[in-house]
Amino acid sequence: MESNTAAWITAAKAYPFEIKPAPLGIPREDQILVKNHAIAINPIDSKIQELALFPLPYPTILGQDVAGEVVAVGPHVTRFKKGDRVIGNAAGFATGRDEEKAFQAFTILWTNLTCEIPDSMPFEKAVVLPLGVTTAAAGLFQTDFLNLRLPTVHVQKSTGKTLLVWGGASSVGSNSIQLAVAAGYEVITTASLKNFASVKKIGASHVFDYNRGTVVSDLVSAAKGKTIVGVLDAIGGAAWAPSIEFIQQSTGVKLIATVTGGFPDPPEGVRMKHIFAPAIKDNHVGKAIFEGFLPEALRARMFDPAPEPLIAGEGLESVQSAVDIQRKGTSAQKVVVLLWGTI
Repeated sequence: MESNTAAWITAAKAYPFEIKPAPLGIPREDQILVKNHAIAINPIDSKIQELALFPLPYPTILGQDVAGEVVAVGPHVTRFKKGDRVIGNAAGFATGRDEEKAFQAFTILWTNLTCEIPDSMPFEKAVVLPLGVTTAAAGLFQTDFLNLRLPTVHVQKSTGKTLLVWGGASSVGSNSIQLAVAAGYEVITTASLKNFASVKKIGASHVFDYNRGTVVSDLVSAAKGKTIVGVLDAIGGAAWAPSIEFIQQSTGVKLIATVTGGFPDPPEGVRMKHIFAPAIKDNHVGKAIFEGFLPEALRARMFDPAPEPLIAGEGLESVQSAVDIQRKGTSAQKVVVLLWGTI
């Protein structure tokens, strides 16, 4: 019988994580149990530890990105079997169950937030995807957000419409670009100069330096004569004002889907909505992306695991240093911890 271990945060703002035993989850209907080979760190993890952003029952486990091997499936699950190599977005923050979080040896995943990965794809490469894909998909495809056409592996006729992704080299930005392009939209984006090539490689048609004082006017010029389907803000905070300024001067949908909340009321005629990624578990988007699109797209090598992994160590003992690295900020990288090797 396997035993489970987790990196626990024992109290609000507790530091460091404590490595202790944890219950081994039992998958329910539409769930699987995964032995984690790699986990990834997201900005929300450091914010919860440092700021105690919202009330949680302590002790608790954090984390949302996992890659590993299926060891058990729940009742009536036929899509996955023991031994399958998968990635998944752990939904514990939505469900309130520690068994469904990432910073542990074994994690319970929902099948419609889980995707099989090719044998040729290392776990540490694939694990950068889950939350980035989920967040991007939630902002792009949910009917109460940008409500874009769903992506397909087969080339679709262009919609003739354009999306702005603010922060294209970030995890959410990289996935937003690729999902939107696969759905038939042109994507213009912002990035730092050093990341121009990487965002063009994954499908952005035009890239602008967000550090330039003329970035908004540059974007407006690029969007002239185009129909804009909205803005996917993958950064938040400093991106709000220029995103609003751009959308006020563009033709099309006046909606900004943003990864962070707490924004001021937008001006009249402009809407802003905070993306809650796990929402796609409960609507058509989760299944459409994680079952209908992503597995085949990864097999066909038409979807890039981006950004690049930054390996911060091995074992749950490395989780704290990994979160510390993420807290300091990364550029076109996602911090990853290896748990059970790299194959």
